[in-house]
Amino acid sequence: MTNSLGKHFIIKIFGESHSKYLGIEIEGCPKGLALTETMFETDLARRRSGTLGTTPRIESDIPHITEGVENGITTGDRITIQFENNNTNSSDYSFIQNQPRPSHADFTSRAKYGQASAGGGIFSGRMTVALVAAGIVAKQLYPEFIYNTRIVSIGGLTQKDEIDQLLTQLSQQKNSVGGVVECCIDNIPIGIGEPFFDSVESVISHALFSIPGVKGVEFGAGFPIAEKFGSEANDCIIDSEGHTSTNNSGGINGGITNGNQLVVRAAFRPTASIGHEQLTYDFSKGRVMPLTIKGRHDVCIALRGAVVIEAMCAVALADLLLATRS
Repeated sequence: MTNSLGKHFIIKIFGESHSKYLGIEIEGCPKGLALTETMFETDLARRRSGTLGTTPRIESDIPHITEGVENGITTGDRITIQFENNNTNSSDYSFIQNQPRPSHADFTSRAKYGQASAGGGIFSGRMTVALVAAGIVAKQLYPEFIYNTRIVSIGGLTQKDEIDQLLTQLSQQKNSVGGVVECCIDNIPIGIGEPFFDSVESVISHALFSIPGVKGVEFGAGFPIAEKFGSEANDCIIDSEGHTSTNNSGGINGGITNGNQLVVRAAFRPTASIGHEQLTYDFSKGRVMPLTIKGRHDVCIALRGAVVIEAMCAVALADLLLATRS
C-alpha cells in the first residue's frame, strides 16, 4: 500500500487508528515557508471531538514535525508530521476478524490483506487528523485563498435547533446520521487545472473521495442542475475579468478555474458503527449472527468532517497550482 496522493504536492499517510503513531509525509512543499506546530491548532480544534454528536474518544492531537522544518521554516525537503494515539480500546474490536461490521472495511480488508485491524486501522476516520495536517501545510503555499466551510444539512435538516434535537435523539438510540458539507473558496486565479484527467473537478474529487465516509461530491449547482434548462443553468459573463451573474458551474469551466468562487459539496454517509443490534456473517460459525458494536463513535461524522473537506480541497489546489508553476 502506497497511500499517496498528488503529482507535485505529494502526501503519504502512515500508521493506523490504534498504532502508536500515525501521520503524514509531504513532498514538494517549497522551502522558505513559515511552519510551526502552533499554526496547526485552529484547524485541529475544528476536528477535535467533545461536542454534541461526536465521539467520546478524546485525543490531544498534538502535531510533532519531525523533519522538513528548521527554526520554523520549511527546508524544501520532505515534511513529516506525527500524532500519537493515546486513547485506544482495542479490546472493543476483538470480534472483527470473524464477524465483520456492516458497511465497514473489515470484510474487504480481510479478503484483500488477510486481516481486519482494531478500530478500522488505516480505514478509520481517526486517520483524517493527518489529512487536516496536510491541509494546513497546503494553505501556507497560497495564504491569499479564503476558505468558507460549513455544514449544509444533517439528516436533511438545516436548522441548528432541529439538528441538535436529532443528534440528541440518535445518541440515545445508539444510531447515526449523514450530512452534507460545503466548501467555498475565494481568490483563486483564473487558469488553474487541465482539461479531462487533471481537471479541477477530477483532482478535488479524487482527494475528497479519499476521506472515509464521503459518498458524493458535487460542484456549483450540483445534481439539481440536471433539472434546469440551459437558459437557467448558464452563467452569463458580466465583465472582462470573467465574473458571472450566477455560479452554477462552481467557478470551473472546462476543468479550469474561471475566477469566480469555487464551490464544492461533499455528502457523508451515516457513521457505520452504531450500537443497534445488527445481523452480519460470522466466519467462525459459518452463518449470519447478531452483532452489537461497542466502542466510541460519532453520531454524525460530518460534524468533524467539515474541516477535513477543507483540508483536502487545499491539498488538491496546492497540487494543481504547483503544476501550473512547473
